[in-house]
Amino acid sequence: MERKRDRLEIIYDILKTINNNQNKIKSTPLLRKSNLSTKRFSGYVQELIEKEFIKEVGIKNEKHFYLTDKGFAYLEKYKNIVSFIEDFGL
Repeated sequence: MERKRDRLEIIYDILKTINNNQNKIKSTPLLRKSNLSTKRFSGYVQELIEKEFIKEVGIKNEKHFYLTDKGFAYLEKYKNIVSFIEDFGL
């Protein structure tokens, strides 16, 4: 049985998805790739915008999301934490 992702993993997955798409992705593809319900997705995205991990830009009536410097820093620190945990077999 597969375990559920925790909050930090979901945030990492959202940020990584944006980063893997040349730091620009529309709302609908990000929703699909995040594997979350629309309601949960909206909550996470709103929090990430408020905390300045991502920014939302409207281009021709479409929303696009971009990582900020803070979002890039989160990705790096998250990788370091996971590496640390793996090094100690936790």
